[in-house]
Amino acid sequence: MTKTTHESTAAWRELLETLGGLDRSFLDGDRHVADDYRMLATTLGVAFDTYLFADPSRPAFVEVNTPFRRDRRWGGDNTDAYYCICPVDAKRRYRISGNRGDSVYFSVTAYNEPSPGAWSDRIVAIVRDDDLDFDAAGNFSFELGPTPDAAMLMTRDCQADPLTGRPVTWRIEALDKPAPLRHLDVETAAALRASAAWLRTMFAIVPLAVGVRVDQAHALGHEIAYAANEFGKPYQVPDANFGWSARDACYAYGSFVLADDEALIVTHRPSACRFWNLVVWNQFMATHCVTDARSSINGHTAVPNADGSVTIVISPGITSHPNSLTTLGYPRGNLAFRWFLADEVPARPQVRLVPVSDAPADVD
Repeated sequence: MTKTTHESTAAWRELLETLGGLDRSFLDGDRHVADDYRMLATTLGVAFDTYLFADPSRPAFVEVNTPFRRDRRWGGDNTDAYYCICPVDAKRRYRISGNRGDSVYFSVTAYNEPSPGAWSDRIVAIVRDDDLDFDAAGNFSFELGPTPDAAMLMTRDCQADPLTGRPVTWRIEALDKPAPLRHLDVETAAALRASAAWLRTMFAIVPLAVGVRVDQAHALGHEIAYAANEFGKPYQVPDANFGWSARDACYAYGSFVLADDEALIVTHRPSACRFWNLVVWNQFMATHCVTDARSSINGHTAVPNADGSVTIVISPGITSHPNSLTTLGYPRGNLAFRWFLADEVPARPQVRLVPVSDAPADVD
């Protein structure tokens, strides 16, 4: 190997070594191998956007999940929502502005970063749409910071219909004098190492287990159930957390294992809330684009039963039920419910496995 004195060269080679070893966790799979390489490419792109190309003194929101982009399917995404990320300096002041569009819920959450590239373990602050004043056109503006321990901002923008709804427009500017530009050896090396750490954290989590119960209480502060064809108990997000969960959300996770002629019948009674949805993930916490398949349903698009409950049919294809979702032929994967600003933690969704021929064709 050619000897180098450049720290950035050493960091680049460490990143390549990290990439070269991350597929060991999934090479015993079949169809999911292709998904994993896509996930590697997607996560590397997000890591570069977050660490290599970002400058907290010259901030910009970058889309990391959208309903439409196939290169932004990762990390528990959501085809009913747009997510942006922006690294920040906890000592700086920022002005965030924009227009609410057709959003039915939006927020900005500030997270800490335990070490460069490590995922957050604590929510520092949150600003929601109901904290803001809007003009007649839906424009808003507010200041944020200094915010002790804040390292990353994430925006959430939930849409009733992502195919037709106008997303929130976001702008951010630093109100303090920017730092000198320093794209030098030591800064580039640090950014590359942070990117590698981000990748290692993602691939320590995925592929998600299916058909077993996984206890991640040490990291998440709760139990996530991935037992086949059932949901774990819904929970409210605490401030001490792991990753990028929302403080004002409740979540419930489950999994599916389906033959070609089987369907899951999911029934739940939504708590009063601003927004809820259910998404179908592959084992890498990724959905398909909203234009590819119907892989999510929300409280605005779901057709309720007469008693107010909601029944959802999940199968390899699309059925005639108005709340039908497809796995696009995947034999196994994961499921995620979200409820934002719920009046109470929802009851556990109920699940039945039936032949597709026995699945209900309409609401009750």
